[in-house]
Amino acid sequence: MKTDTLVLILGDQLDRHSSALAACDKQHDLVVMIESREESTRVWSHKARTGLFLAAMRQHRDWLIDQGFEVAYIGIDQPEAESFDTALRSVVKKSGANRLVMTEAGEFGVEQQITSVCGELGVIVETRPDTHFICSRSEFADWAGSRKTMVMEHFYRHMRKTHDVLMVDGGPAGGEWNFDKLNRKPFGREGPGMLPRIPGFEPDDTTQGALDDVQRLFPDNPGSVSAFSWPVTREQALASLDDFIAQRLPAFGPFQDAMWTGEHTLHHSLLSAAMNLKLLNPREVIDAAVAAADEGHAPLQSVEGFVRQILGWREFVRGVYWKEMPDLVERNELEATGPLPDFYWTGETDMACLRHAIGQTLELGYAHHIQRLMVTGLFSLLLGVRPQAVHEWYLAVYVDAVEWVEAPNTIGMSQFADGGILGSKPYAASGRYIQRMSNYCSECQYAPDKATGTQACPFTTLYWDFLMRHEKRFARHPRAAMQWRSLNRLDKSERTAIKRAATQLRKRLTGESASGKA
Repeated sequence: MKTDTLVLILGDQLDRHSSALAACDKQHDLVVMIESREESTRVWSHKARTGLFLAAMRQHRDWLIDQGFEVAYIGIDQPEAESFDTALRSVVKKSGANRLVMTEAGEFGVEQQITSVCGELGVIVETRPDTHFICSRSEFADWAGSRKTMVMEHFYRHMRKTHDVLMVDGGPAGGEWNFDKLNRKPFGREGPGMLPRIPGFEPDDTTQGALDDVQRLFPDNPGSVSAFSWPVTREQALASLDDFIAQRLPAFGPFQDAMWTGEHTLHHSLLSAAMNLKLLNPREVIDAAVAAADEGHAPLQSVEGFVRQILGWREFVRGVYWKEMPDLVERNELEATGPLPDFYWTGETDMACLRHAIGQTLELGYAHHIQRLMVTGLFSLLLGVRPQAVHEWYLAVYVDAVEWVEAPNTIGMSQFADGGILGSKPYAASGRYIQRMSNYCSECQYAPDKATGTQACPFTTLYWDFLMRHEKRFARHPRAAMQWRSLNRLDKSERTAIKRAATQLRKRLTGESASGKA
């Protein structure tokens, strides 16, 4: 179709009410969607992650056609689908377009690609705000202003007040801004008990075709699509939201940080993938949770904890991403240089917690936030892995991974490579944290209270080594000093023994003799 105007819909912009789609003239404009083989090879993308994007995009394409839009769809098998750049150039040249309308890209690199290609071809780019988000880029920049530090809790309270969420007579509902003291509990010895079933969606012909393409084109990529049941349409995403509110939200708050052997999803929502594809709007998700509190279906502590993840963290990390890019992903404040251990790609390790967290990640493309932050992320932090390698792994293996949310969480919150932009201090802990929040240690050969010796827990050995390596930096830190003062318990011989054990551990796991600097 020859046209003056292309309307570009990116793979993570499947909102039926997107700002770009709202500007589309069905009679004259051409909607463009692009599948790119490069997206699954530039990072070694999990098969379920690629399958999710392709299936959801194809479902959205079919909906657009049903609604009467003219769609130019570059399928992953087409020669020009080698890369996003190549495909976009092909569509522009074939259509003769001189104008491209789009919703602002979610990723910095994609935005740069589009600007570059269109600039070369003399195409005017009209970028519209992404109305999916509650806080726009400019609003976040205004809030951040000249603040020396950006504190998520402050931003969260600002958002609660601005959008009147869980507010009563100008104050927080229940008299508290957060209910952490009631939440974040372990299950106890008895475990989680009977858990509600997670809804799954049998692939239809369109989805199955996408999964078959993934298996055919990327057979060596990690993971599998054999158990794929993620929501890939707007209707399925809404069904997933309804199920979470009805079945799992009530217990979400108290047990949001708990882990248990063989239980992959527990009381978590599993809505992040649908939200990041824009199949769900954060406003409707928040409204559904708040309604559950108003109706007495879910306790306030669970609802507030869930709302904070969306209205607080999700909006906050997106603002940080756009404020700090492009150098955010290159930062390495702790000067960590070690390689990522091979077992992150195989799951083959004698550490039970890592075996479970990585095993389910490679199987399903999913792990909940504590498995990510305080198991896989914590270990790479303590080991001293180069943060860019950790970032690439997270971006590759999780179905909900898109760079604007993954990079700040990994580079900043998990690895402290941003120097304290996202979190004021490193999330460093010994094996005792994992013992407290899970039953993983009960089937592990290592003892979480030991830092040296044959039974020493690698987390605990590396924790004390981490504190020693970074003692000068954090000994007087206003929020971390108390943690670093615990080093005073160790005499010189204990310090020497731990350093020796940590060096041997690194050599065994990565072949490196040292990683990171004091």
